[in-house]
This record gives sequence, structure tokens and C-alpha cells, in this order.
Amino acid sequence: MNKNTNKTIKISLLSALALILMYFEFPVIPIFPWLKIDLSDVPALLGAFGFGPLAGVTIELIKNILILLVKGSQTGFVGELANFLIGVSLVLPAGIIYKRNKSKKSAILGMILGGIFIEIVGVIANVYMLLPAYGMQMSSGELLKYVTVGLLPFNGIKAIIVSMLTYILYKKVSVSIFKAEPNFGSPEKNSKTITE
Repeated sequence: MNKNTNKTIKISLLSALALILMYFEFPVIPIFPWLKIDLSDVPALLGAFGFGPLAGVTIELIKNILILLVKGSQTGFVGELANFLIGVSLVLPAGIIYKRNKSKKSAILGMILGGIFIEIVGVIANVYMLLPAYGMQMSSGELLKYVTVGLLPFNGIKAIIVSMLTYILYKKVSVSIFKAEPNFGSPEKNSKTITE
């Protein structure tokens, strides 16, 4: 099978898996029950590590287009756009750093940086996009509580869960799916080490 065709098929499958995972969500902050975590960013982060950062972004885009086609939008596409931006804020930095140096250290560093970005983008997207889209008005005190007690812990927990699952799964599937070296290794570096 052509390499590009194989890659396209696998990105499509990861996108479909991400769509399915969007249906399974659970709340983590009891006083803000609408803040729910799903694991649909895991396939996107796997794709970013396996095929590069643009593949991860593509998976994030496709899953949101698919959910729009399947369920429609209750927010005039604002919710899906916010989901895309938040997902990309985690996937893109992690994918870029890992692509520059394919090692366990780079993968962890990339996911940490992605976790920082998801905190920033998550707050901005919620405050300026999602709250207005859902018609939720808050006083400055309520908004501060929502950000500090709700959004920051929520996005942090989400980043940790997604990153840990991706770390575990990528080590399992890196050879069989992505044809990469196991344990976050670069094929070039490993072959060089073996021959020296």
C-alpha cells in the first residue's frame, strides 16, 4: 500500500475513534457539572506523535466536523470551534516538540507545554466564546470563581488524563500502527546506536 494512502487511512480511523470518544464524557468538578471530560484528544495526540503535529490538528478538525454532521450544533458552531482550539492547544505544541527530537523526554516536555497552553486557551475559549454562546452571564466574582475553581482544575485534569493515556498507548502501538521505534525512540537514533 502507498505510504501516503496508509497514513491517510490511519488518520481517518483515528478521527473516527475520536468522534466515538466524544460521546463518552464525565464531569470532574461537582459544582460545575457542565464541565465534562471526554477522551477524544487521545487519538489526536497519538496522531501528532505518530505522523506529526499537522496530523494531530487534522484529527481535531475532522472529529469536530463529524460531530457537527452527526449531532448538529446547539451553539451556532461556537462550541465546536472552542473544542477544536482547546484540542489543538494541547496537540500542536506536543507534536512540534516531539517531531524535533523523538525521545521520551521530548514527548513528556511536549505534553507539559501542551498542558500549559490548554490552560490558557481553555480559559479564553470558555470565558469569551462558550459562556456567551450558552447565554451564561456571571458577575466578576462568579467569573473569578469559575476560572479558579472550575476551569483551571478542569483543564489541568483533562491534560493529565489525556497525556497519561497517550503516553501509555503510544508505547504499545508505536511499532504496529505508526511503524516507529518503541518507547518513544527515533528510528534514526536507534539504528545509529545499534551500529556504533
